[in-house]
Amino acid sequence: MKILVCGGAGYIGSHSVKALLSEGFEVVVFDNFSSGRKELLVGGEVIRADLEDKKDVRRVFRSGEIGAVLHFASLIQVGESFVQPQKYYTHNLSSSLNLLEAMLEAGVKKIIFSSSAAVYGIPQQTPIPESHPLVPANPYGQTKLFVERILQDYDQAYGLKFISLRYFNAAGADSEGQLGEMHDPETHLIPNILLYLLKKKKIFELYGTDFPTPDGTAIRDYIHVTDLASAHIMALKRLLQGAKSDFINLGTNTGHSVLEVIKKIEVVTGTKVAYQGKPRRWGDVPVLLASKDKAENILGWKPRFSSLETIIKTAWNWHRKQ
Repeated sequence: MKILVCGGAGYIGSHSVKALLSEGFEVVVFDNFSSGRKELLVGGEVIRADLEDKKDVRRVFRSGEIGAVLHFASLIQVGESFVQPQKYYTHNLSSSLNLLEAMLEAGVKKIIFSSSAAVYGIPQQTPIPESHPLVPANPYGQTKLFVERILQDYDQAYGLKFISLRYFNAAGADSEGQLGEMHDPETHLIPNILLYLLKKKKIFELYGTDFPTPDGTAIRDYIHVTDLASAHIMALKRLLQGAKSDFINLGTNTGHSVLEVIKKIEVVTGTKVAYQGKPRRWGDVPVLLASKDKAENILGWKPRFSSLETIIKTAWNWHRKQ
């Protein structure tokens, strides 16, 4: 059996490809390389193609060897989704619909979907459980929720089984130094600070110093990308064993403020971080934490690398190599 990994040359996708290969799966990476990087490919068959092209998508299933799909391919910048919502709705929904259509035609009915904590919107309780109301606060989160609802309907109508993994803040890099974060533009907190320290960014801007939190900066749940990858393997194995469809958070149940992250980076790197305070970005919430109970109980998943120090050390090692 081969596992098709859509978006397998991206940040989380590439770490998941490495995890799949280490578990003995055969892997087919399907990526248009609009944001994916060749440098992040560590093995498997590679198909350069686009999910928005139905012919490309159908072609990959013709061999009859694909047994399941991991779907990471989407546009992910929250800020851009406000400015260009048409781009996000068109790409994220059409690519997913094309993939699901090709899967059904080929009789492939198992998929792990890369979702997001953005489906919850402004938290009504923390940590956020999977039963929390789904009220996305941005177009990006809406697209993830729409795909989840499509998956539910496809399960009911066609028997397509899925596990939707709702990530919180992915961070860190492969502990062996092979893989890491290479977004362009980079919008995530930790790599932006590290790139500033490496003089690859002229300035580091801190958005929001007046949140109702102990130090005034936003608190987020950071999860190591290797832990995310391992959760995908566990979810995949669960589906292959005949489990029902499900929605599962991936987070640590623990939060760190932006200033806490800065202080830890200063300790790890031995370098002072200077920053410019900026107003809050529209839609930012004070605290965003995941309940990890379901992931532990259903998948047997426990984060191994998600201490803030390990996240920063692995990311720092990766960015210095680049």
